[in-house]
Amino acid sequence: MRQERNPCVYILASQPRGTLYIGVTSDLIGRLWQHRNNTAPGFTAKHHVHSLVRFEMLGDMENAILREKQLKRWHRQWKINLIESENPQWVDLAVGLGLPPLGRGKTRDGC
Repeated sequence: MRQERNPCVYILASQPRGTLYIGVTSDLIGRLWQHRNNTAPGFTAKHHVHSLVRFEMLGDMENAILREKQLKRWHRQWKINLIESENPQWVDLAVGLGLPPLGRGKTRDGC
């Protein structure tokens, strides 16, 4: 059985207007689980960046990678404007995708 691939670019934040991380994956739920559980040491674990604040589904991985590279080149304020254009309250969108809310201690400020 072949796993369905859903290429997307996503943005995580430590808190509203906090530290941002941009990534690309073909399995958003699985990748979010990895970030939220710190299963791989790296930037998101070190800086407590776990809240999904934006994601874009794309048609194929090539376009997803191109979009990721584009967003990473953007100025920080452009990224914030992009997030706030659809998620002005910086709500953790992962909850709407079926993941549990982040618990206490999962964000940098403990909220």
